Amino acid sequence: MDVSASGLPEIAAARDAPDVAPCAFTLLRPPRQSAPVVVASPHSGRDYDAGFLAASRLDALALRKSEDSFVDDLCAAAPEHGVPLLAARFPRAFCDVNREAWELDPAMFEDSLPDHVNSASARVVAGLGTIARVVASGEPIYRRKLCFAEARARIETCWLPYHAALAALIAETRAAFGACLLLDVHSMPSQSGPSQSGPGPGPSRGGRGPDIVLGDAHGAACARPVVHFVEAALRGEGFVVRRNDPYAGGYVTRHYGRPRERVHVLQIEIAKQLYMDERTVAPNGGFAEVRACLGRMIGLVADTAARLV
Repeated sequence: MDVSASGLPEIAAARDAPDVAPCAFTLLRPPRQSAPVVVASPHSGRDYDAGFLAASRLDALALRKSEDSFVDDLCAAAPEHGVPLLAARFPRAFCDVNREAWELDPAMFEDSLPDHVNSASARVVAGLGTIARVVASGEPIYRRKLCFAEARARIETCWLPYHAALAALIAETRAAFGACLLLDVHSMPSQSGPSQSGPGPGPSRGGRGPDIVLGDAHGAACARPVVHFVEAALRGEGFVVRRNDPYAGGYVTRHYGRPRERVHVLQIEIAKQLYMDERTVAPNGGFAEVRACLGRMIGLVADTAARLV
């Protein structure tokens, strides 16, 4: 992938810079990458900045409910199957890398924002821009208004280094194998009501809604044979799987997914209730099983990806 043509030239500059804040992410590589696959967890970061906590009107537990908690741990087997695992270390409530770099709400800031800021997206209106105004439950985060310099510092030390690393992994994989499949892994809150997922191996494990939602931007970000294969692998593990409803893919899926250039991105949303207690933000009794299932899925995808992509 030609990163300089992505519309975000600062990514290319950050990738080559010697001081790109390596603490922003964890990158676990296999001894040798053996498959055209990259696994990423952009929302499982749990390194909370003391200044951020002090500025928040919410306690640490309330802030953590915005995380896709433990998803990096659920995918920890990726390097064992010959594929790298990239995980953000900073929390989603601090800086959301599944947004454009500059999706900011002017109402959050005491000073005016530069012209390049996107202040009108649906995500900004919902309070969930690059710097979120609210947590997942809708509660406001901050005691005070921020200044733009604070947002810029977060974007420069979190968003840019993470995307520099992700773009570099995709480019390296495509150069080595001729193609790349990015599995962008998230978790979703519990849903009420019976599952509407359609045919599957049986009722969802959580008993409410689908167990996993696959997002391919309605076919724009990932080739159908890839999606079919991943879906079949997950159904084979007993999960109830739905596509693109209610999560069709965020910025990462839509920005990097270019099937015609043999770069495929598939967002994977896992129901939190399967593996964690959402009230206490702690693993539950299903954690080990879900982790084993995802490890097997990643292994199957790694073994087959060269023929699919």
